[in-house]
Amino acid sequence: MTVPGAVVEVDRLVREFTVREPVPGRRLRRRARRVRAVDEMTFTVGPGEAVGYIGANGAGKSTTIKMLAGILVPTSGSVRTCGLEPIGERRTLSRRIGVVFGQRSQLWWDLPLSESFAILGAIHRLEPDALASRRAELVEELELADFWSTPVRQLSLGQRRRAEVAAALLHRPELVVLDEPTIGLDVLSKQRLREFLVHERRTRGTTLLLTTHDMGDVERLCERVLVVDHGRLAYDGTLSGLGATVAAERILVVDLAEPVADLQVPGTRHLGSEGEGVRQRLAFDPATTTAAAVLTAVQTRAEVRDLSVAEPDVEDVVRRLWARNRAVGAGGRPGSA
Repeated sequence: MTVPGAVVEVDRLVREFTVREPVPGRRLRRRARRVRAVDEMTFTVGPGEAVGYIGANGAGKSTTIKMLAGILVPTSGSVRTCGLEPIGERRTLSRRIGVVFGQRSQLWWDLPLSESFAILGAIHRLEPDALASRRAELVEELELADFWSTPVRQLSLGQRRRAEVAAALLHRPELVVLDEPTIGLDVLSKQRLREFLVHERRTRGTTLLLTTHDMGDVERLCERVLVVDHGRLAYDGTLSGLGATVAAERILVVDLAEPVADLQVPGTRHLGSEGEGVRQRLAFDPATTTAAAVLTAVQTRAEVRDLSVAEPDVEDVVRRLWARNRAVGAGGRPGSA
């Protein structure tokens, strides 16, 4: 399969691992078993797209990304990234993609952040003026100045995440792959990072592939969603289409000025109350109403002091999707919209 201009091309991609597990009743014996982490995966990502690649832990997301980056060799099938064969052209590919792995850092643990960026600039062969300009932009936009001279090992989780994203974007890659980019960030830092990624796509045409358990990230950053479960592609379409497919609900949590009886708001389900009715939880379907509409209805019944909206849980979305597929006789095979 060759798709002209595609940034990512995956065709019937398979990756298997051999695991050794205990033999029942034989404590010192182990037997080998082949596990298929990625199972006949096929999809493409076009230039400038923002794609959410979501699924439960162990679904095969990280394995797929490692094959896209040339870290793992596919068992069968084919993959091309930025028009290149990842394994055979890995060095060239590394200058055209930026990757942030959840458990793997590209920063030097004992060096100040500033020195890590100087080394990365040399690795990517950036001209001094280009490096200085890009570094200044990233420091300002991702608010790195306060810990720019601090060793990486002394940074908080949120500070490291912002620094990792900045490092992945330093050389202005065509494709950016981010694994849980907003984990550990406070609300304001999370919003700032999302705004910066939107700006990068709008001004540079950067292609974004995002793996996350935060559906808020997907909703605000991605136009398309790929759902993977047990190594198979379960859904490829829009986020709104996914919500309609699985009837994923959002939850509005309201803190009221004084206790009231359980709120009965049209278009919602009352999930529970705390503090004799001071805090109440209402579930609603985003395909049929909005958080703003629900809040307006609540305010006609009681004074609201604070609120929050909980996004659907990724594991719940995947579970509902596969339950639906089985119910319509798909036998657990992928669905799309």
